[in-house]
Amino acid sequence: QTSEEILHHLQNIVDFGKHVMKQFFGENYVHHGEIIQLPLDFVRQLCLKIQPERPESRCDKDMDTLSGYAMCLPNLTRLQTYRFVEHRPILCIEIKPKCGFIPFSSHVSQEIKHKVCRYCMHQHLKVANGKWKRPSKYCPLDLFSGNKQRMHFALKSLLQEAQNNLKIFKNGELIYGCKDDQECVSDWNELARHLKPFFFPSNGLVSGPHCTRTIVKELIHVITMTLLSSTDACRAGDMKTVPISQGRSYCEASAFNKELVRNGKHKLESSGLPKGCLLYKTLQAQMLDMLDIEGLYPLYTRVEQYLEEFPEERSTLQIDGPYNEAFYEKLLDLSTEDDGTIAFALTKVQQYRIAMTAKDCSIMISLSPCLQDECSEQRPVVLASKSRFTFSVSVLDLDLKPYESIPHQYKLDGKIVNYYLKNVQAKDDPVMSSLFKENEDCTLVLHKV
Repeated sequence: QTSEEILHHLQNIVDFGKHVMKQFFGENYVHHGEIIQLPLDFVRQLCLKIQPERPESRCDKDMDTLSGYAMCLPNLTRLQTYRFVEHRPILCIEIKPKCGFIPFSSHVSQEIKHKVCRYCMHQHLKVANGKWKRPSKYCPLDLFSGNKQRMHFALKSLLQEAQNNLKIFKNGELIYGCKDDQECVSDWNELARHLKPFFFPSNGLVSGPHCTRTIVKELIHVITMTLLSSTDACRAGDMKTVPISQGRSYCEASAFNKELVRNGKHKLESSGLPKGCLLYKTLQAQMLDMLDIEGLYPLYTRVEQYLEEFPEERSTLQIDGPYNEAFYEKLLDLSTEDDGTIAFALTKVQQYRIAMTAKDCSIMISLSPCLQDECSEQRPVVLASKSRFTFSVSVLDLDLKPYESIPHQYKLDGKIVNYYLKNVQAKDDPVMSSLFKENEDCTLVLHKV
């Protein structure tokens, strides 16, 4: 790409954060950054310096050392709102929550998608493909439930099997999380050693066999409370939103749900998320995927056919930007009645891209110990048993998902569902199991009655 094309691409990212995602998430949560110019010699030296530090899975992606343009963004492992604590130790938890609802669209062709969430199904395909060694017990619907018991279970599951969904930093340094795709060794004792000064500043209470468990429990409590807190107002709170009640509030594959069923208890419904909290806003943005990829793909095809006939219309339709107020306003049309127009198809395609962005974003929670006399109404504070923290919550990875990735998403959805039906659900049903033999055709045999 030319320098001008890279500058335009970066400007699109900044504008998308500023004019679109800030409207959904709020001023305090979104940091869209700014574009700066750097001397090329500095960029080349930087590239050489960081190469040995990069994870193996990222080494195939090259840094741009030719254009001289870069994005300047805040370090979200630090507190974003209150500089007075910058000299104190800072703990930061990064969570990639993934999709927090089950499709409610009538376009869904496989009933399993109305029962089991995408994340839980995808786990089995990822393990089979060798991406992870074990499936995680984490289910996004538990985290997004607003029910503290379910949220605690979800966070504990993330701590047990972090994969690329959880990282913990201390003073900007990674102290917990996966180093590579394959192996995730969870050393809670080592984590507790790092966390103890934060949660139990004096050496009294915690020692002995329950030390690690107690500290992890405190961490989970504090994360839950910050996720349920509200520290920003935004226009999304006033917009007409997708009713969360449309989707089922639990996933049949969730380990928490299975435990309830095993114990003969009733299903524990969600308590609901407070409207101002970041999880609620994230879920609202995710639920712009109202048609599911199965209902969306024919509309994408309609847009593609239109562009083949009128390629000059691509810029008018704002497929590649500009991402301005006008682009945002079009996203607020939540109608699902297809009138056959290109305008309807395009609106749904753009809403789907926003939803996919929200499904893949990360939430950063920064915590710093706070003395009682420093706490005031202006500063959000969360309490633990023996300590208190001032905190900031931010959201990142908000680059708009590419229009061109929709066919890939459609194929991947089919792969995930088919693998789950054939290799997971079928094993639970002996009749289905005999039908779904690997690499064998299924033959329907009719007997005369």
